[in-house]
Amino acid sequence: MSPNEKLDVRTRIVLAAMELFFAKGFNSTSIADILSRTQLNAGSLYHVFPGKQDVLIAVLEWYRDGIRENLLDLAWEGVDDPIDRIFALLDRYHWMIVETDCTFGCPIGSLALELHEADPAVRDLLAINFTNWADAIRECLDAAGDRLPADLDRRALAEFVLTTMEGGVMQARTYRDVAYFDRGVAMLRDHFDMLLARAARRPEIA
Repeated sequence: MSPNEKLDVRTRIVLAAMELFFAKGFNSTSIADILSRTQLNAGSLYHVFPGKQDVLIAVLEWYRDGIRENLLDLAWEGVDDPIDRIFALLDRYHWMIVETDCTFGCPIGSLALELHEADPAVRDLLAINFTNWADAIRECLDAAGDRLPADLDRRALAEFVLTTMEGGVMQARTYRDVAYFDRGVAMLRDHFDMLLARAARRPEIA
């Protein structure tokens, strides 16, 4: 098998596994499910991945490496203001919730909840996916400069935005109602408005 063929098979497996893990969860997805979805034989799969855990790691690496191309760039197209970018990203999740009739769940959040006893390699990849998401928000907060209070813990605020997104997605999926997500985002917007107003009231330096 040539390197290109191997890469093609690997990509097919990873993309199929992503879809299956999203739809069924990791534990309920079997190797047979992946083979059926990809139309590959077992030998082709095991040549690339020794087991299902290795497929999971590859999926998490795909999310890790593709966050900008597959999520951020799509949400931020045409949006220049750094704070508007934060809410454009959340709007992207709103759109995905609506488009799936409220069955959408954050893939990383869903796996993190399901794999509560994940081995260290998987847990580290779950964590770095969350970290990369929060880092993207932190970059927006840093780019906002003195529009936000100087004493603001921007890392903590980035994590709060992540918590709002994950909790809102989970509740919207549970209740089958996007309003649960939207109310959380509206409260977050109010919080940002208060921070912007606080920064605007800072004393003028003579």
